[in-house]
Amino acid sequence: MSKEKNLVKAALTSAMAIGLVTVSSAALAGKPGMEKCMGISKAGKNDCGTSQHACAGQAKEDSNPEEWLYIPEGTCEKIPGGKVKAPKKK
Repeated sequence: MSKEKNLVKAALTSAMAIGLVTVSSAALAGKPGMEKCMGISKAGKNDCGTSQHACAGQAKEDSNPEEWLYIPEGTCEKIPGGKVKAPKKK
């Protein structure tokens, strides 16, 4: 393979990696009008990682108080067992 092709492949790979990081950061930042509600997710239906795992969909049990879902603001406290997760301080 020529040096030019290798350079083009490296540039495309870098651009894709930057795009994935940007998308991941946006997903973790939350959505307007939504809040993190802890303690209501079903096994395998959580929205993101915890201290027990790194990704969405890895909850091992129903209603784990550390697992959370994004739901419309003001809804969490109406769900039995639901607790709003406080946003991180910057």
